[in-house]
Amino acid sequence: MLPTIEQRLASELGAQVRQIAAAVELLDEGATVPFISRYRKEATGGLDDTQLRLLEERLAYMRELEERRGAVLAAIEEQGKLTTDLRKEISEAETKQRLEDLYLPYKQKRRTKAQIAREAGIEPLADALLGNPSLDPDTQASQFFNADAGFADTKAVLDGARQILMERFAESASLVGELRDYVGSHGVVVSRVVAGKEADNEASKFRDYFDYREKLGNIPSHRALALFRGRNEEVLRVKLALDTDPEDGSRTPEPNPCERRIMAHAGIRDQGRAADRWLVETARWTWNVKLQVHLELDLMGVLRDKAEEEGIRVFAKNLKDLLLAAPAGPRTTMGLDPGIRTGVKVAVVDATGKLLDTATIYPHEPRKDWDGSLHTLSTLARKHNVQLIAIGNGTASRETDKLAADAMKLNAELSLTKIVVSEAGASVYSASALAAREFPQLDVSLRGAVSIARRLQDPLAELVKIDPKSIGVGQYQHDLNQGKLARSLDAVVEDCVNSVGVDVNTASAALLTRISGLNATLVQNIIDYRDSNGAFASRRALRKVPRLGDKTFEQCAGFLRVMHGDNPLDASAVHPEAYPVVERILADVKKKAQDLMGDSGLIKSIEPTKYTDERFGLPTVQDILRELDKPGRDPRPEFKTASFRDGVEEVKDLQPGMLLEGVVTNVTNFGAFVDVGVHQDGLVHVSAITNRFIKDPAEVVKAGDIVKVKVVEVDVARKRIALTMRLSDETARPVKTTQAERRPAGKPQQSARREEKPVLNNAFAAALAKATKR
Repeated sequence: MLPTIEQRLASELGAQVRQIAAAVELLDEGATVPFISRYRKEATGGLDDTQLRLLEERLAYMRELEERRGAVLAAIEEQGKLTTDLRKEISEAETKQRLEDLYLPYKQKRRTKAQIAREAGIEPLADALLGNPSLDPDTQASQFFNADAGFADTKAVLDGARQILMERFAESASLVGELRDYVGSHGVVVSRVVAGKEADNEASKFRDYFDYREKLGNIPSHRALALFRGRNEEVLRVKLALDTDPEDGSRTPEPNPCERRIMAHAGIRDQGRAADRWLVETARWTWNVKLQVHLELDLMGVLRDKAEEEGIRVFAKNLKDLLLAAPAGPRTTMGLDPGIRTGVKVAVVDATGKLLDTATIYPHEPRKDWDGSLHTLSTLARKHNVQLIAIGNGTASRETDKLAADAMKLNAELSLTKIVVSEAGASVYSASALAAREFPQLDVSLRGAVSIARRLQDPLAELVKIDPKSIGVGQYQHDLNQGKLARSLDAVVEDCVNSVGVDVNTASAALLTRISGLNATLVQNIIDYRDSNGAFASRRALRKVPRLGDKTFEQCAGFLRVMHGDNPLDASAVHPEAYPVVERILADVKKKAQDLMGDSGLIKSIEPTKYTDERFGLPTVQDILRELDKPGRDPRPEFKTASFRDGVEEVKDLQPGMLLEGVVTNVTNFGAFVDVGVHQDGLVHVSAITNRFIKDPAEVVKAGDIVKVKVVEVDVARKRIALTMRLSDETARPVKTTQAERRPAGKPQQSARREEKPVLNNAFAAALAKATKR
């Protein structure tokens, strides 16, 4: 008996069938991954969001496979060619590729040369020569002349017989599978520069691939994507060869390993018989004309798919780290969007992110109005009691940082704290319809300063307004499958927003839309209701929102917080459906909810098994107690601050051996990019991140991390910085990297990294603690 989809998924995920079946049922009912992961642990056995996302993806694939399997079986049965063995093979096919291999001989296709030869009655000749190589091909061919069908001579007839055998061999699923496996193991990707492109400036970024060979199975995702981009831009010629092929591309007189496998499959042996050489040539033609191209397309497609999957995984991981970066919290903040000739845009927002004031100052070239700019900043800071200054990390960031430092000295009594934050996507937000609705009267350039200020207060709440692809923390993101990328990044945003939760009375439409169970229409209804009726006093009041039914309430209620409402539990992650459990606990400890919440000692003395029942198992009760211990706990980390070294403001200021502090801006398979405050990120190669061997830099660092680095090498002319995190290694030398590893091909290196390489340096624990005390 063949395994069910649930059984196959359980095997893949290392889970029990009952867990998979429960998760599939919940997904089919419309439950979201965040809801299932957080509130249905008993049903799924504790499958987390990562496992559930993979299950969701694989479930869709397997259902598509089953649908296609049914169509293939029906099509072959309609032709009257569905044997018991073929049905068994098709039913056992585990991949779409295997299924299509089996279907190939029966697929309706245009009239081929082989089909024309069959119609002319030449197939018996092909069978005779293959079955008895002692027969003379020319003599046998003379019996099959058919001038009316275009087979008037020996050559034409033998060509027709060869086409029949070639098609037969090429449509053998077992042979194709064997050859695919062999080429997958022994294939070599070869790249050469297109003639005449060698001196092209635009082509120089692909120089590492002008004469390149690497085993198919060893090519990392970033190099694969670079090769495909070079081919698409008509700079590179890329092909798949065998590791036994001569490097000059010439043909060997003897059959290659793939041709020998075709011969073995067909029972062809060169023993000097009359038809042996003709049959050997037929096998060679099958490989060179039919199967080589087919398998090259297949395997290069697999390489691209794997590279895209890895590229999407890296992007998603970096995006998650940025979205879950530490928030500054509700403090009055001044955002500075640096610029030189166009001026520095200034926006002040209150603790809730509401815009209070704006200005444009010109401290840099050409006006150099430093004193006037200081006066404006001081006036705004005093007028609104500003606590934080958020400085965008683009052009003139370091110069603007100096301006902020001077402003802090002039206003020491305000205890101002300055932080450099990412500008990634700020310009995209500024020009968006959402920003236009938020600030219809505000100049586009000033909207960016508002975004910079808000993303310091709460990076998740602000970055969620921007298309995730515009945050630019991926490698070769424009070369990836945009549909898959969008789905993956949307899933990351959804998981991040729901893991933190949102205040239903203050959250923006962009934030609310990401909450489990909500859509744009329901979100607008929620906003309209609170605008008309005032703040929600309880989660229960959400039921009064038009079109927000029981199912939607079940999905969203646990992730929506009502602060200072009628029920203190409404400000926690405890789902309303579980309030009866809390009420039983409260009755036993004889306390009110607000008195129990945060009382760690008492909560630790509560035995969770006492409160389990048929509906709420131990996982849910344990989650409830954890939430009561730290109600509304935020999963995001605490603040840290990176201090850029004084006097180090440009690449030319760097010297080998310097010890610096920086912020990880991007993590790729080959290393981590670090901003050390010179408008050009340096690369810490994967081998220089730690003294132990690691395969993936993400094992050690993530975007937003504050790290100590040592400068290894500086190339001022090309603006390249090699760094190491092995600070104790006195003899550290730069690791040889390819052009693609120094930066993704075609990706600009520039100081204004608005859409390409963000730095989310919004952590400042020590300074914030000091300001809080005051």
